Amino acid sequence: MEKTDYSPNIVSEEKRNEYIRQIIDFFKNERSEEIGIIAAENLLDHFLESMGKDFYNKGVEDARNYLKDRFLDIEIDMESLLKK
Repeated sequence: MEKTDYSPNIVSEEKRNEYIRQIIDFFKNERSEEIGIIAAENLLDHFLESMGKDFYNKGVEDARNYLKDRFLDIEIDMESLLKK
């Protein structure tokens, strides 16, 4: 498999290390397999690269929908302030 120049900096170094530890623990506890840090890093990088955009886009979409609802509420409030 060809390696890309993608450097997933989506999460902080602290979070990244936590995720790597969770991956190692998952393989140990759920699959009774020992994997090393490099294998766990590669797995994390793969998932961040292949799915990161989808999670990011979902977050943006959720924020957009939330703001649309809030702006609609503001528009209704402003309409009620008009003198008729």
